[in-house]
Amino acid sequence: MQIANQIALITGASSGMGAQTARTLAALGAKVVILDRDINNAQKIATEINGLAIACDVSQEAAVNSAFAKIESQWGIPRICVNCAGIVSGQLIVDKQHTPIPLQAFSQVIETNLIGTFNILRVAAAAMSRLDPIGDSEERGVIINTASVAAFEGQIGQAAYSASKGGIVSMTLPAARELARYGIRVLAIAPGLIETPLLHRLPESVRHNLADSIPFPKRFGKTSEYASLVVHIIDNVML
Repeated sequence: MQIANQIALITGASSGMGAQTARTLAALGAKVVILDRDINNAQKIATEINGLAIACDVSQEAAVNSAFAKIESQWGIPRICVNCAGIVSGQLIVDKQHTPIPLQAFSQVIETNLIGTFNILRVAAAAMSRLDPIGDSEERGVIINTASVAAFEGQIGQAAYSASKGGIVSMTLPAARELARYGIRVLAIAPGLIETPLLHRLPESVRHNLADSIPFPKRFGKTSEYASLVVHIIDNVML
């Protein structure tokens, strides 16, 4: 799919991979819509790229329905959807005081990362299915979910996060198979360690040890490298 002149929806684009993807797609001519709970930073990015920012908690059905209604009335239906919204959690199942993790702490990660991704996917796919197909492949849209290496290589303290990202991995293929009938592609990216504001909240010694564990190149990934892969996925209809 050609990116220029298409409407692209990106969740969680107030910072990190989402923000860089918003900038990258806008530079290639897309009209970018940002959905984020952090409306202040989302608006800054939107102003920078002449985009549209909408406050939205992706885990809430009514909020997502309202956001899509606003997008459609103002700009139209997005053909590109990139799910970057998510939260990071690091909490032991049983702590040193032999206390179990609060169930709400687990539920919150699942609700934001997994249910939030599916909530956007289902509404975006329904909207895209009403569009006219374009190009030789008669494509209607592409949806890109963001999983994580933690879906496959979860570490201690990542039970909730790994479960949420594993769910994203597992639902992507069934979604792709189902939505292919409408000419909608569904894919997932499982990034490794990417240098984002969330990563910088960790102590320097921890960041150093994490970077040292990467075989090659011996550094964290760049948000621009994530955005570059998003661009290739959109361009390459065979994916």
